[in-house]
Amino acid sequence: MRTIALTVNGKPVAAEAEDRTLLVYFLREQLGLTGTHIGCDTSQCGACVVHVDGVPVKSCTLFAAQVEGSQVTTIEGLAKNGVLHPVQRAFHEHHGLQCGFCTPGMIMTAVDMIKRRPGLTRDAIRQELEGNICRCTGYHTIVSAIEAAAKEPQP
Repeated sequence: MRTIALTVNGKPVAAEAEDRTLLVYFLREQLGLTGTHIGCDTSQCGACVVHVDGVPVKSCTLFAAQVEGSQVTTIEGLAKNGVLHPVQRAFHEHHGLQCGFCTPGMIMTAVDMIKRRPGLTRDAIRQELEGNICRCTGYHTIVSAIEAAAKEPQP
């Protein structure tokens, strides 16, 4: 066991973990941030997407020790002072979820795609979501939510 120190959602944190602890388990079990979901453990579903130093990553693919000293943003870190992030709000307003299991990863992926690709089209959104699986929907409302959020000013 060793102490791993990093900044999560703007706050410095440190917790004990084995070197083999995946970031997703570190966030959920050591830090109690359960918004990041474990869907497959094989890097295929995207439910575990978080941002590490501003880059979206599947947190089941990294050891917590690999991100020591980094800035990590989880779904819990998007809302500010009780105000939802524009992407979170759009998912709510456009019914971009059903069971909600994939939603944190979808939202974290969407935040990045909107930042990187201004003027997103529906086809581009669908292409960008290829690494995220939703087993409940046909993605129509998810794409609509991202499309709407892309038209809003982003923080």
